Amino acid sequence: MRVHIGTDHAGMELSSHLIAALSAKGYEMVDHGPAAYDPQDDYPSFCINAARAVAADQAAGVDALGIVLGGSGNGEQIAANKVTGIRAALAWNLDTAKLAREHNDANVVAVGGRQHTVEEATALIEAFLAEPFSDDARHIRRIGKIATYETTGEVVQ
Repeated sequence: MRVHIGTDHAGMELSSHLIAALSAKGYEMVDHGPAAYDPQDDYPSFCINAARAVAADQAAGVDALGIVLGGSGNGEQIAANKVTGIRAALAWNLDTAKLAREHNDANVVAVGGRQHTVEEATALIEAFLAEPFSDDARHIRRIGKIATYETTGEVVQ
């Protein structure tokens, strides 16, 4: 599986760790930056580029997911969710990481690098990447309603 990752200065240490650890587990890691530490950098471009790459890969039939990191994960999730076709979920414990995939077929996980130890964050992300979508009809229906709004602006009851 290809995994796109983007962060800002607050998640660089965690990002470096994840790239090494997940590569060792066989994931094809694609780093969307930043390339150097800058305490004044802005996360949107890094997170949007990672999310755009996930959307493009998935549209091309490539098995791909994404990771966006920052201090809290909140802004990073918001930025990723601006990309058409992305369902980014903020994970703060194992249940939210797994349910994001199982129920929402989330394709990007957001984690706050300042909210967890490296070990905790790694466990959250590994759980997200390993969890399959349930393919349950109710979840497919709900995701379809979100996609309809995203592409047409129509709210489906």
